[in-house]
Amino acid sequence: MMKQDLSGRELDGEVAIVTGAGLNTGSLIAKTLASAGAAVVVNYRSSADGALATVRAIEAAGGSAIACQADVTRQDEVKRLVATTVDKLGPPTILVNNANVRSFRALMDITLEEWRQTLAPTLDGTFFCVQACVPHMRKLKHGTIINIGGGSGHSGRPNRCHVAAAKAGLAGMTGSLAVELAPDNITVNCVVPGRVNTPRPNEDALNVKKHKAPMGRDCDQQELANLIRFLSGPGCRYMTGNMMHVNGGEYVTIA
Repeated sequence: MMKQDLSGRELDGEVAIVTGAGLNTGSLIAKTLASAGAAVVVNYRSSADGALATVRAIEAAGGSAIACQADVTRQDEVKRLVATTVDKLGPPTILVNNANVRSFRALMDITLEEWRQTLAPTLDGTFFCVQACVPHMRKLKHGTIINIGGGSGHSGRPNRCHVAAAKAGLAGMTGSLAVELAPDNITVNCVVPGRVNTPRPNEDALNVKKHKAPMGRDCDQQELANLIRFLSGPGCRYMTGNMMHVNGGEYVTIA
């Protein structure tokens, strides 16, 4: 049995790519993995200042990180992202698919462009990143893939049809990948947050009803990042294909 590293550096030697890590939860995930010893690639599409600030914070804390611009909806840019990772830090062993588009829109107001822009980062981006990283993980016979889902993909939510479709598709992809990649010692799980305490300007503008969890509060971003750290660690190598709901009891699975 593999022993859990209790030194606080259980991810020493790991190389992590976190997509959409320039701001908010993605940035905190990158910092949390770095604090556990992983060398981290902070991917961003347009938030260059945020990505560089995240790298500086990691380095100031004694960690290793680089920022790498890439639009994950473009396969050529994803290939460049992974090639840069290999060249600068080494082959990726952890992939956190966090890039997404948050949007609230009534059904009849969703345009074709918005539909595609919502699905692309979650589904195309995850698919491209997994395809680019898996060959390296297979060579190492070790890898961790964590997809960031959403509660709207598992329960009915108004004004979220496009987002729900993307997140439900991600859940299906997670299950299939987990079974296919299990023989390679690559785990694939999906972390499904409820409401996270991040800015939501378009939600406030639409006066969207705010779902309150039984715990009476939103999920703290650090709580989410801590779970991703656990799933990435050596003490969690037999858990794969799971939907890990982090929602304070708002959505409960019993099966």
